[in-house]
Amino acid sequence: MKIINLVIIILIVCSVNSLAQEIDIYKRPVQVERSHNFDVQHYRLKLTFDLDRKEFWGENKVTLNSLSDEFKECILDAKELVVTQVLNHLNVPLKFNQSDSKLIVYLSRAYSYKEEVIFTIKYHAKDPKKGFFFSDETPRNPKMISTDSFPNEARHWFPCYDYPNDKVTMELIATVQKPNKVLSNGRLVSITENKEDNSVTYHWHQDKPHSTYLSMVAIAPFTVIEDSLGSLPINYWVYEKDVEDARRIFKKTPYMIEFFNKLYGYEYPWAKYDQVETPTQGGGAEATSATILGQNVIYDKKADKDFSWERIIAHEIAHQWWGDLITLRTWSETWLNESFGTYSDYLYTRFDKGEEEGAFALLSKKNSYLREAHERYIRPIVFNRYESPGQNFDSHTYPKGACVLHMLRFILGDKPFFRTLRHFLHKHEFQPVDTHDFMIAVKESTGQNLDWFFEQFIYKPGHPEFEISYQWNENTKKVLLKVAQLQDFSLGIPVYKIPVIIGITTSKGKAAKKVWIKQKEEMFEFEVNEKPLMVRFDEGNYLLKEWTFDKKMDELLYQLKNDDVIGKMWAASELVKFKGDTLVAEELRERIQNDSFWAVRRSSLEALSEVEVDANIKLLKKVCKEKNSKVRTTALQILGDTKNSKYVSFFKERFQKENSYVAQAEALRSLGKCGDRSQISFLKKAANMGSPRNVIKRAADWALKELMKGS
Repeated sequence: MKIINLVIIILIVCSVNSLAQEIDIYKRPVQVERSHNFDVQHYRLKLTFDLDRKEFWGENKVTLNSLSDEFKECILDAKELVVTQVLNHLNVPLKFNQSDSKLIVYLSRAYSYKEEVIFTIKYHAKDPKKGFFFSDETPRNPKMISTDSFPNEARHWFPCYDYPNDKVTMELIATVQKPNKVLSNGRLVSITENKEDNSVTYHWHQDKPHSTYLSMVAIAPFTVIEDSLGSLPINYWVYEKDVEDARRIFKKTPYMIEFFNKLYGYEYPWAKYDQVETPTQGGGAEATSATILGQNVIYDKKADKDFSWERIIAHEIAHQWWGDLITLRTWSETWLNESFGTYSDYLYTRFDKGEEEGAFALLSKKNSYLREAHERYIRPIVFNRYESPGQNFDSHTYPKGACVLHMLRFILGDKPFFRTLRHFLHKHEFQPVDTHDFMIAVKESTGQNLDWFFEQFIYKPGHPEFEISYQWNENTKKVLLKVAQLQDFSLGIPVYKIPVIIGITTSKGKAAKKVWIKQKEEMFEFEVNEKPLMVRFDEGNYLLKEWTFDKKMDELLYQLKNDDVIGKMWAASELVKFKGDTLVAEELRERIQNDSFWAVRRSSLEALSEVEVDANIKLLKKVCKEKNSKVRTTALQILGDTKNSKYVSFFKERFQKENSYVAQAEALRSLGKCGDRSQISFLKKAANMGSPRNVIKRAADWALKELMKGS
C-alpha cells in the first residue's frame, strides 16, 4: 500500500498532463466591483444583549459623505435584523424601507457631493444564523457571544455598507452582565460599571479605517492574559480553565510581531493586538487588531508536536498588514490578503525553525495547490467568477499565490522584493487595493516591468510542466540539457518565460548556472571538465512546477545522500523505480537511520516500503521508536499494513508508551489491520481517551470496524 506522503512527493515531480476541470468554475457568474454613491466615514454602535434569550438590541450612528450631487437615498446591507426606527442628526424620524437583505433610508433632503450625512438606525435581532453567534455553555466553553464577519456577514449584526472597497472607523459600546467581558477592534476607551443592574459597559474605538468584514466582538467571562511588545499591548482572551496552556501557546506572539515589523519595514499599525478563542471558529479569522481563533487552538503540551497552531497564529498576525492595513478591493483579488499571509507564515517558519523546515513548508504549499489543480480545477489567481466570495478562498488563493510570490522574490532578488513590499504598504496604508496597484509598486520600487510575470502566473491558470533530460559529451566536455514544456496549452496555460538555476556537481564542487526558459522546447549547453555526479534542475527549488527528470540509479543515490532536503526527498521517491536493487535498499536504510532531517528519513522510509518490507521488519520496529513523531507514525502505518497478527503486542506497547497522539492513533489503526478480535476490549477502552480532534477515538472506532468486518 502506498503511503500518502510519497504520493504527494511524486505528484509534484510527475508531469502527467492530467489537469482537468472536475468542477466547471467557468459556469459561475462574473462578478464586478460594487458601486456606491456614498463614502462611509464612521459607525458608532451601541449594543445590549440577553444571552439567555439569545437577543440583542442595537443602535448604529452612521456618518458618511455623499458621492453624488443629489444624494436622497442611502442603501445599506442588513440581514436577520429588524429595524425599528431611523433618526436624522436632529433626532427627527426618517422614512425607511427594509427587505430581507437591504435597508433603504430616505433622507430628509438631497445632499450634494462630499456633504456630510448623519443618521442613527435602531434595530434588534434574535439568534442570527450567520455572522453573530450565541453559544450555549458546554463542558468546553462558557455561554458566550462571538462574531465572524467574513466575508460579508457584518450585515447580520449591524446595518452597514458591507463590501471591502470602503473603509471606515468604528466605535463599539457594549453593555453586558458581569462577569462577562467584551473584546472588539481598536483601543479600549473605557470600562464603566453600572451598579444598579450589575452590568458593565465597554467602549472600544477603532480609530483607523478598516473594512466591515474585519469587525468583531466577543463576549464571555474571559480571563485576559496580558503581554506586550514595548508599548504595544498584547492580550490573550481565553476561558479560565485554559490559562496555563494559553500562556505556552501564545508566548511567541510578541516575537512574531517583531519579526514582521522588521520584515515588512512597517511597524505594527494598530492600537493593540488581541487573540481570542471561540467555539464557532474552525481555524483563524482575521479581524483588525483582534484575531478570532477556534478553541481548538488550546491543547495540552503533549499535543505540541502534532497539533501546533504556531503557523496559523503567525499567518493571522501577518493579516494585520496583509488584509487589514491594505485590503483587497474586490473578492476576485483574494490573493492580496491570503497569498501574502501564507507566504508570511512560510517566512516565519524559515526564520524560526530553520532553512530545512522552511523548505519543507514551502513544498507542502506547492503540493496543496497541485492537489487542487489535479483533483478539482485550475483557474487564474485573480478570478472574478464566483457565486459567493468564499469560493475564491481555495488553494489557488493561499498556497499557489504564496509560491508565486516566492518566484517573484527569486526574480527580483531579496532586497528589491522586500523594498517593494515596504513601499506598497506605506503607499496604500488603510486603503483598498488591487493587483495593478502592486504591479505599479514593483515598477516604482525596482524600475523593473514585470507585467509579463503577472500575466503568466496571476492572470492565467496552471503552472509549467517540464520534461528534463541531459547528456554528457566526453569529447566536448559539455552537458547538453533539454527542457520541454508539456502543460496542456488548450486550457489557457501559457508557454512560460521564467529563469531557472541549473546546478552541476562534479568531484571539484558545484556550479550554479542561471538560464531563461522561453520556448516550448530548448537546449542549453554547459562546459564541464568532467562527468557530473549530479545535474539539478531548479537548484534552490524556486519554481512552482511539475517535472520529470529520468536519471540513472547512481546519480539518484548520490542525490539522496548529498542534495538539499527537497532534492533528497525527490531522489528517494525516484529510487522506487529500481525495486529489488540491493544498493538502493542499502542507501535508503542509511538515510532512514542517519539523515539529520526528519522529512528525508520519512521519505526514505516510504520509498523503502515500496522496495521491500519483509526484510526490514527489525528496522521498522526501531524506527517506531525514533525521535520524530511523524516518522514514527509512518513506520507504524507501514508495519500495520503487513496485517500480521504477531505484531499485536508491539502495537499495544507502542500505544501505551507513545508521547504523540497521532502515533498512538496509528498504533490503534494498525491493531485493527491485524484482525485479532481479542483486542476489541482494548480498543473500546482506548476509544474513551481524550485527544485533540478526537484522533484517538476516531482511530479506535476505525480499528473496531475493521475487526468486525466479516463477523
